[in-house]
Amino acid sequence: MGGIKMEDVTLKKEILGKVDKKPMLQKEIYEEFNSYTKQQKTMIQKALKSLQEQGKIFKDSNNRFRNLDENMAIGTIEFTKSGNMAFVECQDGSEVAIKVENSGISLHKDLVLVEIIGKWRDLKEGKVVKILKRGLKYVVGEFVRKGIFGFLIPIDGKINTDFYVAPENIGQAKNGQIVKGKITRYQSPTKNPEVEIVEIIGNKDDPSIDLPIVIFKHDLPEPNYFPEKVIKESEELPEKVSKEELKGRKDFRRETIFTIDGDTAKDFDDAVGIKKLKNGNYLLGVHIADVSNYVKNNSFLDKEAYKRGTSVYLLDIVIPMLPFKLSNGICSLVEGEDRLTMSLIMEIDPYGNLVDSRIYNGVIRSAKRLTYNKVNELLSNNCSEEVEKEIGFLKPDLEMMKELMDILAQKRKERGSILDIESNEVYFEFDEKGYVKDILPVERGISEKMIEEFMVLANETVASYFDVQGLPFIYRIHEYPDPDVLMQLRNYLDLLGIQVKFPQNIHAKVLQEILEKTKDHPLSKNIQMMLVRSMKRAVYSEENIGHFGLASTSYTHFTSPIRRYPDLIVHRLLKEFIKHQGTLPKKEIKKYGELLPQIAKYCSERERGADQAEWDLIDMKKVEYISRHKGEVFEVYITGVTRFGLFVEIPKKMVNGLIHISELIGDYYIYNDKDNTLVGERTGKTYRIGDKMKAMVVKTDKIRTEVDFIPYNDKEEQKSKKTNKKHPNAKIKTKKKSKNK
Repeated sequence: MGGIKMEDVTLKKEILGKVDKKPMLQKEIYEEFNSYTKQQKTMIQKALKSLQEQGKIFKDSNNRFRNLDENMAIGTIEFTKSGNMAFVECQDGSEVAIKVENSGISLHKDLVLVEIIGKWRDLKEGKVVKILKRGLKYVVGEFVRKGIFGFLIPIDGKINTDFYVAPENIGQAKNGQIVKGKITRYQSPTKNPEVEIVEIIGNKDDPSIDLPIVIFKHDLPEPNYFPEKVIKESEELPEKVSKEELKGRKDFRRETIFTIDGDTAKDFDDAVGIKKLKNGNYLLGVHIADVSNYVKNNSFLDKEAYKRGTSVYLLDIVIPMLPFKLSNGICSLVEGEDRLTMSLIMEIDPYGNLVDSRIYNGVIRSAKRLTYNKVNELLSNNCSEEVEKEIGFLKPDLEMMKELMDILAQKRKERGSILDIESNEVYFEFDEKGYVKDILPVERGISEKMIEEFMVLANETVASYFDVQGLPFIYRIHEYPDPDVLMQLRNYLDLLGIQVKFPQNIHAKVLQEILEKTKDHPLSKNIQMMLVRSMKRAVYSEENIGHFGLASTSYTHFTSPIRRYPDLIVHRLLKEFIKHQGTLPKKEIKKYGELLPQIAKYCSERERGADQAEWDLIDMKKVEYISRHKGEVFEVYITGVTRFGLFVEIPKKMVNGLIHISELIGDYYIYNDKDNTLVGERTGKTYRIGDKMKAMVVKTDKIRTEVDFIPYNDKEEQKSKKTNKKHPNAKIKTKKKSKNK
């Protein structure tokens, strides 16, 4: 053939076919395609790189590209926090378990080639045979000086090695500081990995370093940073909607439509409106910001949004997916301004059945920016005159929405959807120096549940348009729970004395019944957490297998295109769907059929990283709070029992920690794996999940998010007071600490 003239996808298929017949050097592949110009070779190089990253081919020890054998797999290795195991996530979504002794010199996040050597539980077991691409370039950790040189001890427990720092690479770093190191040499069979310290983040007790730590650890962009090309492109966008943009759009500006968000929200991507029809049905409008009108396919804005995948919410700081010019400006459904929307109008009967729906390119003008707190107050029996005066004119609409919410929630409950899982979200109060002063649970009110019900229905409705026709689409899926993990949940409930029947074919209704049965239990939040862990993680997929937790046959994410890239893709598909009167042209079907698998997988990964960053910062702040209460006694519940001790939780503050078995004084405790208890050999005293006890905070490490407790006994305390001595356990702990010094 006379050089390359084919599309990228076709080129990749051709390469796969050729290396399947015989492994080839890169120069041999050039020759096969008659590629001699720089441009032609670059196309080959890009295709080879992409195929390697997709896990389709790899380069062997002779530098020849070859397809994978049946007993081999390529994927990204992720170590567990304990460091005992690792799991390789393959391109097709499957996982391979790797015991740490079979991980070689790989590091967390490396792209690796593994050989399948057997089975581990219900997964394939593998051995790392080659590192194809290093995943980490930088590492964040504590600098520890050893004479003239030093070590960087990573914060992330998943990075299972320390890094050597040569004297010339220490810079101004001081012992005990948190630093960022650039990896200059990776681990080899005979040598430690090395880093050069490139940034001093700060002293580990300073609360201002927590955010930078999380940003560096998860490789997130700086909160206010966007590349120059992206900013320039965003600045070219209009401040207001022009008359030209209104052509062909359905005008909803005379309708009563409003937004409901949190007090501190600045980007409003969804608005709602409601009417009662003469036939008794409800007409619900869900209007979503038309971000796709401004973020064009393959623009700099689009590429950066895809790269980020999602906005990241780190307490009161947002790392947005889109520049503020869009997220807080032309795309935000602000009060009193014309805004372009994708508007879904749904007719719902009094029993919660969707009887009709229409999707439009629309334009709205929000009548009011409402907050959850104010709506909750207005709908309560204790509304202030101030709130009544400000938003009282919308009370009839909001009361009608509450009516519909109750109907929809009941309908969802009847089909088995899990309704009552709380987010375990907490609110931190800070003092004037920036330290956490208190931790308060965030409770969901009527308005939060109302918006949730409307958005669930909207997402299901949009997904059904594409599902019934088998058109390419990006779904939000949630697989059935793993039976082995469900058994752990059952055992946990048994240990708490809660009897629940688990049918052979599990369905979400059973889990909903568990939530209802345990809602008043002191460990209800922990039970919810165990229940969530028993279920697989919801992800994006081009294949629709339904959503287990919602008991939904088809579901997507359509309602937040300002902060989620998959929603933006759904909007682009909807525009084509509207344009072609309820279908997609063959060209678009082919295009999206090839694009969506990659987009779904990548966006699932980005979402997972964003969630982990958010959880890490919250955990650090929880430890910061409890570290200021060392020596204080709290009422805790045992949430886990292991051979090495008890995991406990302060339920009111949702702070977790460990009581090491060595602190259970007065007896020798033996772990009973049959009923998951620690039993005193002499006294028979038993510690089990769900037990309430008192414990004292004795040691904390905010950077590694660890809290150590010791048991506390009131009787021993009284003895201590009479003899003017400290509590015996506290005394023992102090001695141990002095030895460590």
